[in-house]
Amino acid sequence: MTVNRKPLEERFSNRFGFLNQTSLARWAPIPLRLIVGYGFFGGLAVLLGALVPLVSLPMAVLLFVAIFTVHLPYGFSSIKLMSVTSGHAQFGPPGYECDLLYLACLAALVLGGSAPMSIDGYLKRKA
Repeated sequence: MTVNRKPLEERFSNRFGFLNQTSLARWAPIPLRLIVGYGFFGGLAVLLGALVPLVSLPMAVLLFVAIFTVHLPYGFSSIKLMSVTSGHAQFGPPGYECDLLYLACLAALVLGGSAPMSIDGYLKRKA
């Protein structure tokens, strides 16, 4: 019986190495654009990847206003089960968890770019 004495880093370094390739990583913003674009007002510009840094500012302001004026008193969690009556769940008001997720997605799109299949990418290549 032989024992593999290589360090863990050596044994497992290439197993998930394909996930770190630049060619695959550049497609990462597309799911973020789809989620934010589908679920938010002003989302069409984000969905298309058009002027994402510009349209993200009013969207972020709206999210911060919603957090501090509506959702903050209800806490972090977005789902609060109040009771179950007649086999139906009764949910309470949502917390600010979803707002923070939208803010994180917007920040990732602004800082990381909006991906190759976007109007911003097209304008950058054309310039």
